[in-house]
Amino acid sequence: METHLGHCLFIIFSQWIWLFTLTSILGGTKAELRCIPSCQLPLIKAVPRELSELDLTNFGEAPTQDFVGFTDWSPGANPADGDDVAELTASDESSSKVQPRLEGNNASWLQQDGLNGQQKLSGPKVFPGSASPAAAASPSEGSVTENRTGDGKNTTEENGAQGDVTVGLNEDTDTDSWRRTRSARSAETWSEFRPEDGEDAAFSDQEEFELTSSTFALTGDTAHNQAMVHWSGQNSSVILMLTKYYDFNSGRVTESSLWRSTDYGTTYEKLNEKVGPKNILSYLYVSPNNKRKIMLLTDPEVESSLLISLDEGATYQKHSLAFDILSLLFHPEQEDWILAYSHDQKLYVSVEFGKRWQLVHDSVIPNRFYWSRLGLDKEQGMIHLEISISDGRSQYITCKLQNCSDGNKGKPFPGFIIPNSLVVQDEYVFIQVPVGGQPVHYVSYKRNAFYPMKLPKYTLPKDLQIISTDDNQVVAAIQDWHQNDSYNLYMSESRGLFFTLMLENAVSSGGPEGNIMIDLYEVAGIKGVFLSNKVVENQVKTYITYNKGRDWRLLQAPTTDLQGNKVYCEQPYCSLHLHLHVSENPYTSGNIVSKDSAPGIIIASGVVGPELTSNNVSIFITSDAGNSWREVFQEEYSVFFLNQGGSLVAIRHTPLPIRHIWLSFDEGRNWDKYSFTSSPLYVDGVLGEPGEDTLIMTIFGHFSHRSEWQLVKTDFRSIFQQRCTSEDYMTWQLHNEGEVCIMGMKRIFQKPKANVRCVKARNQYISQMSDSCPCTEADFECDYGFERQIDGSCAPAFWFVPAATSRDCITGDSFLNTTGYRRALSNNCTDGTLLKYSPRRQRCPRQAPRGLQLFTSEGTLVATLERNVTFLVFLEEGLGSMTSVTVDFGDGTAMSYVNISSIDDGVKHIYSKVGIFQVSATATNTLGFDRVILYLHVSCQLEQVQLSAPSVVVKNKAVNLTTVLRPSNVGTVSYYWWFDNKTEPVVTLDRAMSFTFSKEGSHTVTVQASVGNTVHQDQMTVAVYGYFRSHVLGFSSNLDELNPGVSEWREDIGRVVKSNMVQVTGINEEQLLVTVLPGLPTTAEIFIVPEKKPRDGGMDEKWAHLDQLSQVLLSALNQDLIQFTLKPGVQVNVYATQLSPAPLVDTSDSGHSGTAVIMLVSVVLMGLAVFVIYKFKRKIPGINTYTAEQPDKEQEVIPTVTSIDVPNPEGDKLTSLDHVDVQLDSKGRGYLPSHTDIKLSDEAPHVF
Repeated sequence: METHLGHCLFIIFSQWIWLFTLTSILGGTKAELRCIPSCQLPLIKAVPRELSELDLTNFGEAPTQDFVGFTDWSPGANPADGDDVAELTASDESSSKVQPRLEGNNASWLQQDGLNGQQKLSGPKVFPGSASPAAAASPSEGSVTENRTGDGKNTTEENGAQGDVTVGLNEDTDTDSWRRTRSARSAETWSEFRPEDGEDAAFSDQEEFELTSSTFALTGDTAHNQAMVHWSGQNSSVILMLTKYYDFNSGRVTESSLWRSTDYGTTYEKLNEKVGPKNILSYLYVSPNNKRKIMLLTDPEVESSLLISLDEGATYQKHSLAFDILSLLFHPEQEDWILAYSHDQKLYVSVEFGKRWQLVHDSVIPNRFYWSRLGLDKEQGMIHLEISISDGRSQYITCKLQNCSDGNKGKPFPGFIIPNSLVVQDEYVFIQVPVGGQPVHYVSYKRNAFYPMKLPKYTLPKDLQIISTDDNQVVAAIQDWHQNDSYNLYMSESRGLFFTLMLENAVSSGGPEGNIMIDLYEVAGIKGVFLSNKVVENQVKTYITYNKGRDWRLLQAPTTDLQGNKVYCEQPYCSLHLHLHVSENPYTSGNIVSKDSAPGIIIASGVVGPELTSNNVSIFITSDAGNSWREVFQEEYSVFFLNQGGSLVAIRHTPLPIRHIWLSFDEGRNWDKYSFTSSPLYVDGVLGEPGEDTLIMTIFGHFSHRSEWQLVKTDFRSIFQQRCTSEDYMTWQLHNEGEVCIMGMKRIFQKPKANVRCVKARNQYISQMSDSCPCTEADFECDYGFERQIDGSCAPAFWFVPAATSRDCITGDSFLNTTGYRRALSNNCTDGTLLKYSPRRQRCPRQAPRGLQLFTSEGTLVATLERNVTFLVFLEEGLGSMTSVTVDFGDGTAMSYVNISSIDDGVKHIYSKVGIFQVSATATNTLGFDRVILYLHVSCQLEQVQLSAPSVVVKNKAVNLTTVLRPSNVGTVSYYWWFDNKTEPVVTLDRAMSFTFSKEGSHTVTVQASVGNTVHQDQMTVAVYGYFRSHVLGFSSNLDELNPGVSEWREDIGRVVKSNMVQVTGINEEQLLVTVLPGLPTTAEIFIVPEKKPRDGGMDEKWAHLDQLSQVLLSALNQDLIQFTLKPGVQVNVYATQLSPAPLVDTSDSGHSGTAVIMLVSVVLMGLAVFVIYKFKRKIPGINTYTAEQPDKEQEVIPTVTSIDVPNPEGDKLTSLDHVDVQLDSKGRGYLPSHTDIKLSDEAPHVF
């Protein structure tokens, strides 16, 4: 018995030891699993297709930064087809980011998920401030981005990667480590969870269901860090996947593989052999109008070519390219029409789906080209372009598809525009024009004439972004002069002309590509409902509007939290605040998603409290369009709509591998746990089946940090066993805190009953009924010039004059006289107070013209001679049909027009003279007139400026500096003078100035002449001495025939003459300076300067030494000993002359005879000689003179520089040349005894 009992105890003890050991092992395994770095499932950002707009022409380039997972769709993402392509890039955080191809394109963001059936959280609706619209689609639909052209339909721009889910590889990580690195913050966030596989403890004990799934490994692509996926959808089972390795060091793709599935992703076939094993594929494009047409772009570093498939990627044809594609823009209707933008700013077009290309235009501004819209533009095959004219100037033109010659170009706006400002969006065209140094925003409605956009007076925008053009109404975000991190939202009437305030201080932030993101989210499925984050007393709070911005209120916080505890939150001190825009940091970014097929359901991340923060973020859901909210997760989850919004799918955002997802069939009140894989998967991204059904999803990831890409196909069709019928639905009524009349309508919707698992048919039972409401004051917003008062009424602003008539009177005879109110365009109320608040049509009153504006089309006050100048004339008020306009151009000509509407395209004029002209415009009718004046500077092109000054001057003596212009009369010229190294110039309007050099030595003089946009410069060096001697030299006439009139030639002649003088006279070359003067006849000036080493003795001795050298030099010149050979057979003699080197007056314009001029000069010189002899009594041969006792007071030779016109030797126009009038000392004539150290020979020396 004891033995038996002992045996039993031994067995029990052994089992206990075994169980303890097993538990310890399992516990260690669990701890080890939790410590493994993993791919973190990123937050899902839903980005709308139909309502989102952003010009993303550069999407698909090599990524420059990492975006996490399939979350955080980049504002720069620009794929090719909004329904088909998703890009995954392996990230150092093993999450996914969309990689933008946009290069420095500014864009404003309005976030919205409507009309796209997307399945991701946080869907910003993106509109460029000045670009073609494009939108990013959700992974659930297999797409990221679509471009919406001016016709309002989605089309791809640069889009082949529509749906690029990107998992980025950091350049500092290697292939083995990029999957291991994880975000420290994420690890901390999820480290508190204790269940296996990182699952939520709240759901760990729930019953587990299995989904139908299959896994396929992309063998051989372990090193690839990017993937692009195209899922045709729409009754097609084909999926294409392009995987590639992007080398961050070289900035290019070095490896690629192409995979194709024909069974919804169950199996894949590698197509490298079909496309060519040596081809490196860099991008995937899909026609938005025919998903069977696929285009693959090869790496241009290896070969620039396209691979085209017309059968969903089964076969390919290769076509070489003569240029490198930077972005593509598909036509919204014609499936074979494509615009391609190259790296050298050239635009090409193909009408054969890339088989052949034709150049459209060069110098095209990036992202500023748009397809025409049928019904608005004259032709379907037109293109809207912004082309660069010069620095700071662009032009808006239209071109025919295959003929963009000068004769076929249209210029919808006659003048120049500010670069990068053209936006063509739906019925509107927006541009910016420089006027008086400030940008003025213009708009054209339905391709009619451009008019300035009218903002409330004293709104001085630093920046203006076009947010939306839906419903024939423009929503613009404007950063006023006093704002830094916020924008005011404004809304226009149908023409986009007159704007009223919609919301103040909306939060703004900078996007990863320099875009401007505005926290404004348009809820899908229900017109007029917006969410926005607003700055209130330095706190960010979330507001909601149900009537498109007329009234805003805070969000009501949930009554209980996730655990059922009561939440105490009283407005306005506490409310629910939501993250509304996509942030660069996925771990702190807010997420929000709604869906057209599930109206009323909004899922978002946020916090409850006094303001919006990024701490303790939870997921909230509303089923009644924002009236009441429930907390569904206290951690970050990625949530998708399933079955057209009838169900919800949630995937936890965790750095650990997972194998479960969560499904809800009752709008998030309860969640069921489903396993989608048998082995835990590090999730990198999710792609859903395109279309509204969304019953098949592909989850991308890795089983370990060294494994290949794993594609897990998850099929939800087994859960939904039947089609939905009317009995499976219930109704709910839209309201705003009990008010059922919203935007003039009562709307009742249907939605699936809780826990009903049936397949929703497309657009089945979404909205059951609607009924219009009687109009009330709440259906009207304040009109332009009116502001809402505290009591809710609209009253005129202090700056507005209500009696002023509308612009309609400029072009017609009647106008709608405002009551101060205007009904929102999408408001459908009837009767009631409609007549009370609606404007009344009246005949335009007989009124004197007022507010006349006149400016040039270039926005400047400068024009060029003999070129067209276009003047634009606008009249703010006055009966246009009875008001005539006269434009006086100020040059003796004027033009009159019977009415203002006849000069919409501007008034052109050509000036034939340079000068400053007073241009005026006068508007006149029987009641009065209005007049406006501008002063126009007309100039011609300055070709050259030449600085004239003596080469040698006396210290502390003023010297004249002059300039010569070619042509001489160019209009108003500004001169900028620099002396030596001084940084501040002396500015004059005169071409001459006087200057005194106070130090001896070499000094640099620089002058610039500025005319209009042209600046020319000249420079020369001036030598400054305390004393010197100089003589004027002449040359034999044969030199004039070979004088080309260029400065280099004169320098060479001076160098040759100096060399001969040194050789003949023996004078030190450092004491001789020779300057050949411009003009004809050819003359020069020789300067004898002191030695560098000061000579002993007084000034008399120093002067005597210079006099000796001067006599030696004159002796050689008078004996014709100074000569040189210009070329074989041409001998040039140099001699001393007392004549001026050029005429004293301009002989071309003077009527006096040459003899009279010479006689006058002779008399003047003789008088000067007599005066010098009498004054100084210096000795010269044959005359008794006295040397000056104080030579420092002796009158020195100061050349006087005068500007005159003489004929150019080449026969050009008359040119002003420097004339040097040199007063020679009497000692310069006759002969003195030679220098004792110099022996002159009677023989002519050999001349070099």
